[in-house]
Amino acid sequence: MDNRLQVREFLTSRRAKITPEQAGLPVAGQRRVPGLRRSEVAALAGMSVEYYAKLERGALAGASSGVLDAIARALRLDDAERAHLLRLAHEADGSNAILRPRRPKQPMARPSLRWMLDAITTAPAIIGNNRMDLLAANHLGRAMYCDVFGDPTGAPNFARFTFLDASARRFYPDWDLAADMCVANLRTSAGKDPHDKGLHDLVGELSTRSDDFRRRWGAHNVRIHGTGIKHFRHHVVGDLTLAYESMDLRAEPDLTMTLYAAEPGSPSEDALRLLASWAVTHEHTEHP
Repeated sequence: MDNRLQVREFLTSRRAKITPEQAGLPVAGQRRVPGLRRSEVAALAGMSVEYYAKLERGALAGASSGVLDAIARALRLDDAERAHLLRLAHEADGSNAILRPRRPKQPMARPSLRWMLDAITTAPAIIGNNRMDLLAANHLGRAMYCDVFGDPTGAPNFARFTFLDASARRFYPDWDLAADMCVANLRTSAGKDPHDKGLHDLVGELSTRSDDFRRRWGAHNVRIHGTGIKHFRHHVVGDLTLAYESMDLRAEPDLTMTLYAAEPGSPSEDALRLLASWAVTHEHTEHP
């Protein structure tokens, strides 16, 4: 991906999201574009308009950490956005290459990881990569994401499922939120490894086939996918409200394990027990 273009579009999109009122600036005259002007961002960051304009055009190479922090403060970037800006700056000056894994990315989870997943018997557990491929799951994870595993094109992928499979709009009761999070996760991954060909191909495919994806991709939103609450509507057990925790695997930097759990005593806990029973029956039916 073109680093200068990524920098320009990211900074421009962040600037457009902040109103003068939010930045504590007086509002005077008619504004032709939403958000802050370059001159206002420059003033908030304590630098000349010319220098900020140069940076926003994509020339981040050589920008100091102090300059990047000043821009982050001026644009009110959250933790995920600030980290993304730093990665773009590292990529611009070449230092990001040092941080990239030197080993080729594995197309599947190691057998020992699958054993670990299968040892988790009371909660859905899955392993995915930065491209949102669903590489492995325990029995409850396979049952919960059976729609994703049912992708007729082959390898299950959350992004393809979300934007190209009609059942996703039933599975995610708040589909717009799920779609926003999905694209923000991919944007974050693209910032971590802008030379990932598999990710390039996925983004190109989805941009061609889905207007919803293409519009969200152009928004340049990023996020940290670590913990939270997700809502699902499973075709067998109904509504599920589950907490999740995502953990990067130290031995496989590109892979993440995610565990789900229901609040004790909640209807979702009962639904998970029902899902576990269905999973056993379903697996025996498919594999007699």
